[in-house]
Amino acid sequence: MMRWRQGRVAAVRKEWRGATELDVTTPDGQMFQALAYPGLVGRPVPGDEVLLSVGALDLGLGTGGYALVVALPSRLPADEPTAGHMVKARYTPLQTIVDGAEERHPELAKATSVDGMPVVVADLHSSVPAVLAGILKARPSARIAYVMTDGGALPLWFSRTVDGLQTAGWLTGTVTVGQAFGGDLECVTTHSGLLAARHVLHADIAVVAQGPGNLGTGSVWGFSGVACGEAINAAAVLDGRPVAALRVSSADARERHQGLSHHSLTAYGKVALARADVALPDVPTEFWDGVAAQASALSERHTVVRVPVDGLDAALRACPVPLSTMGRGLDEDYPAFLAAACAGRLAATVMD
Repeated sequence: MMRWRQGRVAAVRKEWRGATELDVTTPDGQMFQALAYPGLVGRPVPGDEVLLSVGALDLGLGTGGYALVVALPSRLPADEPTAGHMVKARYTPLQTIVDGAEERHPELAKATSVDGMPVVVADLHSSVPAVLAGILKARPSARIAYVMTDGGALPLWFSRTVDGLQTAGWLTGTVTVGQAFGGDLECVTTHSGLLAARHVLHADIAVVAQGPGNLGTGSVWGFSGVACGEAINAAAVLDGRPVAALRVSSADARERHQGLSHHSLTAYGKVALARADVALPDVPTEFWDGVAAQASALSERHTVVRVPVDGLDAALRACPVPLSTMGRGLDEDYPAFLAAACAGRLAATVMD
C-alpha cells in the first residue's frame, strides 16, 4: 500500500542530472529529506506544496533515505511534446512517455550484432564505477556505454554515481532498458539497448547493471540479479563477448553473500546459458583462494580467467565518484570493488 504525506518545500538542497534534493516540512512539523524528478513533476522551489510518497522510507528500504515527490499539486508542469510514443513505468501514476531509440534511429531496425563488443555484466549498481576504473586503466580512450536495467531504481536520474561518471567523461553515454528510463537513449529490451550502445553511441565496451538498489528476498530465485544471467545470454546472441563480474564480499554479515555471493552462482551458473569469461582476481591469499574454490562451480559452463590486479588499487582510488556498496566504502569491503575492476580489465583486454 502507498503511504502519503503532504508538505511544503522548505529548501532546495542540491541538484544533479535529472534530480533535485529538498527539505520538506509537514503541517505537524515533521521534516523530510525528499527527492523530486523535475522531468516528471516540474522544478520545485521553496514554498511549493508537495505530495510525498513515503512507503519505502517508512519500511527502511533502499531509497537512499528519501521521500519521493509525486506531484506539486498547485503548480503542475506544462505538457511537453514528444516525438516518441514509448511509455515506461507503464500504467503507474507516473508513467512517462519517452522517445525510443528503436523509433528514432533507423540503423537499429536491421541491426542484429554488436560486432564482438565486450559486455561486462554486474549484479549491483555500485560495481559500475569500479568496472569503469578497470577498463580505463587498460584502455584510457575506450568509449564506454552503461546499459541500465530495471531491477533497481527505474529513473536513471536517481544515480549520483552516473551523473559523476558522465561529468568526469568516464561514460560515453547511457541507455535505459525495460521499464527503466532517463538515459541518453531509451530502449525496450537489453538486446536493443546493447545494439543502441554499439551502433548509436559507438561504444567499444558496454556495462550492464541494474539501477541503484535491488530487490531480494533471501530465496534462491527471488532476487533482481537473476537478470545478470539473461544479460549474458543477450550479449552472446548479439555476437558480443560477455564478461561476468563476480559479486564478492569480505564484510557482508549475511552468510549467503560471504566470499562469492550465491547470486553470482545462480545467475551465471544456472540462468546464463551462453558461455562467458568470468573475471577472478589473481591474488594469492586465503580469501581469494576461497573465492576461487567457490567459482570453480562455474567452470563447466564458463571460462574462469585469473586477472592480475597490479595498478588497480590506484585506479579505484582515482575514481571520480565515491565507491560504496551496501553502505560500505572501498576499504571496508575492498574485494567487492576489486572483483568488479578485474572484470573491467578483462573486458579491455578482449576489446579487439
